[in-house]
Amino acid sequence: MLQITAPELKTLLDEEDAQYMLLDVREPYEFAICNIKGSVLMPMRMIPEQRKTLDPDREIVVICHHGIRSAHVIEYLQSHGFKHLINLEGGIEQWRQMVDPSMPAY
Repeated sequence: MLQITAPELKTLLDEEDAQYMLLDVREPYEFAICNIKGSVLMPMRMIPEQRKTLDPDREIVVICHHGIRSAHVIEYLQSHGFKHLINLEGGIEQWRQMVDPSMPAY
């Protein structure tokens, strides 16, 4: 499974031609507390029924709180033919600690 650190993701997103989809698989209440600008919320429990709305050929960075739920979502999506998936190592918590310390913790 491909992993990316928060600083690496920030660098990629700062590029003008960044085409990554940021898929946040946390719950709506978590997303309301903090999220990475441009992220699409699709709670983990909704992935099976909404999987077909995702482009299997697009590069997707999957985000959760600490990187565990996102890893499970990646395994699931890979089993359905998705090939360009990247797990945000340490999740939104690592993003808060290393990229945006002003982001609320929970």
